[in-house]
Amino acid sequence: MRIVIANDHGAVELKHRLLAWLQAQGHEVVNLGVDTEVRVDYPDQAVLAVQEFRKGGYDFGIVCCGTGIGISIAANKHSGIRCALIHDSYTARMAKEHNNANFVAFGGRVTYHEPVEQILATFMAAEFEGGRHAQRVAKLDALC
Repeated sequence: MRIVIANDHGAVELKHRLLAWLQAQGHEVVNLGVDTEVRVDYPDQAVLAVQEFRKGGYDFGIVCCGTGIGISIAANKHSGIRCALIHDSYTARMAKEHNNANFVAFGGRVTYHEPVEQILATFMAAEFEGGRHAQRVAKLDALC
């Protein structure tokens, strides 16, 4: 898969962890995030990820901030982006199967009860179910 990732200062360690795991799995990852804890604004990082994603050729994007909340809100302000703040394998699977999420968000200061790699692997293995969910996703996309 080809993936874009961006983060702010609140998720540097988490971004490195995800990046290393994805690359070890053989995925191509374009890293737009920061590598230090010098303060940057998460809306700006979300914009970078969305702009890169819109160039095409990406399977999905990952955005990370301290909680994942702010950066997911920022990503979702962009037409056609469906960013899900996932926190376990169930929400990861549902984000793809029911919402056809094309971005996921994580929090660098959040304690996860499953390894984030497992959560991300679940999202990546899931497929959009379509059917009744396609109409709902179309409604989401029409909101922007």
